[in-house]
Amino acid sequence: MKAIRIHAYGNADVLKYEDAPVPILAADEVLIRVVAASVNPVDWKIREGYLQKMITYPMPFIPGWDVSGVVEAVGANASRFKKGDAVFSRPDLKRNGTYAEYVAVRESEIALKPKTLSHVESASLPLTGITAWEALFTVAKLTAGQRVLIHAASGGVGSLAVQLAKAHGAHVVATTSAKNRPLVESLGADEIIDYHGQNFAQEAKDIDVVFDTLGGEVQNASWSVLKPGGILVSIASQPSQEKAQSLGMRGAFLFIEPNPKVLEQLAQHIDTGKIRPVIGAEFGLKDAAQAQALSQTGRAVGKIVLYVGQP
Repeated sequence: MKAIRIHAYGNADVLKYEDAPVPILAADEVLIRVVAASVNPVDWKIREGYLQKMITYPMPFIPGWDVSGVVEAVGANASRFKKGDAVFSRPDLKRNGTYAEYVAVRESEIALKPKTLSHVESASLPLTGITAWEALFTVAKLTAGQRVLIHAASGGVGSLAVQLAKAHGAHVVATTSAKNRPLVESLGADEIIDYHGQNFAQEAKDIDVVFDTLGGEVQNASWSVLKPGGILVSIASQPSQEKAQSLGMRGAFLFIEPNPKVLEQLAQHIDTGKIRPVIGAEFGLKDAAQAQALSQTGRAVGKIVLYVGQP
């Protein structure tokens, strides 16, 4: 099969489009013929070696941890899916990934893809969708009527978070650039703050939940908009517990694992018209280096998707 493989950590030049062996299935796994994958910041962070202390990858390895495709074969103990099923997944980050024509995924990490989406659209959802869902509902316990501030609302995670929060009855305050304002309005944001021309710390008031996707100074300034007892959930860096306690607030850091139950919820939300994916750019598998370069700019709108094979 064709795949993108990394033989050593480094810049985008280490991404090699080459032949690789088709994965051999374990008893609890499903072989997926990949139609589409997507690019996430974790892909290039792993490529550059930022996660070496967390995860040891045997070289060469295949990056990519979003997939939509068709079941090609099932292991001896796998019974939930059959050949020909259309599925999607955010597989285990510690294993070879989805920048390939085939990927072996544990059956426990897979869900049937949304019926109303293409594979390209479905591939954009798993990692960002699980992230947004768990940040808002599992960690922050967001409920109807609460006020949530979502940073970088036009990005892959933010664009889904806005829609999910709105679908669950929250009042959504979103930061984005002026050029992306129409998009974020169309996703359902109630208030929009232009981070170029406005200071969100002065504009946002009485916030119950801050969803921080940026870290740094944005995270530091976000404490000032929270109500007493409010929570700041970050996927960028660990919020200061000392700061949170001193203010009578809470802080949490989220690093997700595979979660097919959330994927099933996302598929239901998609198929009932409550949320939709936002695709910002599409590349062929062999152009994965260009796709990761776009991700590294931090300016991509929505998700970046890789075409891999035919539906």
